[in-house]
Order: sequence, then C-alpha cells, then structure tokens
Amino acid sequence: MKPFIHRLLGLAAGAAIACAASGAMAADITGAGATFPALIYQKWAEAYKAKTGIGLNYQPIGSGGGIAQIKAKTVDFGASDKPLTPGELNAAGLTQFPTVIGAVVPVVNIPGVKAGEMVLDGKTLAQICLGKITSWDDAAIRKLNPSLNLPHTAIATVHRSDGSGTNFIFTNYLSKMSPEWSTNVGAATSVEWPSGIGGKGNEGVANMVKQTGGSLGYVEFAYAKQNNIAWVRMINHDGVPASPTIAAVQAAAAKTDWEHSQDFYVILTDQPGHDAWPISGATFILVYKHPQDPSRLKDVLKFFQWDYANGSQMAQEQTYVPLPETTVQAIVKSWHNNIDAAAVP
Repeated sequence: MKPFIHRLLGLAAGAAIACAASGAMAADITGAGATFPALIYQKWAEAYKAKTGIGLNYQPIGSGGGIAQIKAKTVDFGASDKPLTPGELNAAGLTQFPTVIGAVVPVVNIPGVKAGEMVLDGKTLAQICLGKITSWDDAAIRKLNPSLNLPHTAIATVHRSDGSGTNFIFTNYLSKMSPEWSTNVGAATSVEWPSGIGGKGNEGVANMVKQTGGSLGYVEFAYAKQNNIAWVRMINHDGVPASPTIAAVQAAAAKTDWEHSQDFYVILTDQPGHDAWPISGATFILVYKHPQDPSRLKDVLKFFQWDYANGSQMAQEQTYVPLPETTVQAIVKSWHNNIDAAAVP
C-alpha cells in the first residue's frame, strides 16, 4: 500500500474495524447504476465486508437508473459511466469522482471466429450499427480481415435497451467516427437505435450475443471474458489494430489531466497513442455535496477510500484499470472542497 493512502485511511479504517469488532456495526451502504463496474464493485464489497463488517447493496440497473435514483435520494450513491457536466452537477447539488477505467469492446458470434481474430475500424463499425452493412462477408469487412473465412450471414446487431453509460461511451465513439451517426443518432445514455435488438445491462447484451448467431454487440471487457465471447480488435486513432488490454486502456488515459479537469469530466474515446484502446472510459460515483445524513455519506467515502488503497489488484484481475495515486489524491481533495466536512472521512 502506498504511503499517501496509508495516511488517508489511518483513523477512518481503524475506527471502522473497531466498530465492527465491538458489535456497533453500521448499516450496509446502498448504491445503484452502471453495470460497467458492477463486477469490481462486487469484489470490493466482499473484501470490505470481510474487513469491516459493513456491506454494500449495489443495484446494477444502468447509468440512467443510477442518476435517477441518486437524484431521488433513494440510494447513498449513484453510479454512471457517463460523467455529468459541471452544470448538471451544480443543478442537482451533486459532485462526482471516478473509480476505475475500463474498455468497451465490440463482441461477435460468428462460427469459426475466435476472440481477437476479427479487426474492425470505427467507420465500418458505425456502418454496421447504422444498418448500412448487413452481411459478415461485406467487402468493407473482408478488406480488414483478408485471412478470415467470413460467411454470407446476416448481421444481427445487439444494443442496450436501458439507459446506459456503456451506451454513452460506445455511441460517443461512433459519433467521432461517423458524421452520419453523430447527426442522426448521437451520443447519449439512451439513443434511438437504427436497427437491432436490445438487451438489459452488460450481462443482457452478452447473453443475447451468445444466443444469437451472426450477432454483434458491445460490452465492458470483463463481461466478454466472463462469458467467453469473441471480442473484436479495433483500429485506433493512430491506425494501429489494438486489443482491449489493461496496458491499452492505460495508454488511452495516459495523457489525461484528471487533477485539472473540472469535476473530473473526462471522455476517453478515440485517444491518440500507438497502443491505445479507442473505446475506453472511466466510471463515476455521484453523491450529494450537502447530504441529508452525513454519516451515511461518510460510510460511502470510507468504502471507496479503502478500495483505492486496497483494491488495485482486484481491479486488474477483473480487467479494470486502477486510477493513478495522483488522481486519488485529487479525488480526496475534491471531497474536502465540495462536500460538507461532517460527511468526509
């Protein structure tokens, strides 16, 4: 554990453990939102409860639902892969901070095509999602994959049916790759899809792709690996076929100045860099600046403080990228600057 984080945890972690040991257990904290980070939040929650006795009840209902629930004050925190703008945060009395970074990956179900074998570029991917490229043996796909034996099979696109930060990351990327997509569909947590079928959550899209021959969808990389679905390499900003590795996501975020980005509002799609994964994104936590119950928010912040200090290895095992220590320092500073002192560990 790094010295700075040791200092951050200090009394807060010790007090939490002491309370657990004495039987004065705090109630479990509650959160809802993005499915993108749900796998790592589950791992963190298991480890944190074993250490402190305090659990986490997290509902992976999509970023749109998470934003709605925190605004309705039905949970202790909301979670979204789409960062809110400074104006949106101020209007709602919220502040936000990132937790991990990850990769959104196109996934396919094509007989004989294994993970990492197919290559697509942003323009071709957008044309598929627009319904303009309809067969896997289309000339544009064959040009990018001369060594693959592509079948004359109709492409069935699968998208998120719920309000989703994964949707936002994916459609933001498509908007940068295709003026037609940007004009006619746009980038948002929910969009009007030109074609295809919907699945709820990353898990729902993963299951739909697995069950549908000839399909193409998009999920957070951990879900592709967990469900053993063939993922697609992408031609990145520098024209290089990239794979969604931890190093590739780190490369996409390498030049991000988190400390000087107002309210941590950062978009990581189509970043330059030889090895950068082009559909990368951070995921964010939303909390109130002036909470009704400061003790509840303090428990939330203690949880994430512990995760930053102890959860990096768990994050990487789930294919997420932990935040740099300098970013964690900036996050803790933002808590002190933006949130009532009674709610800050």
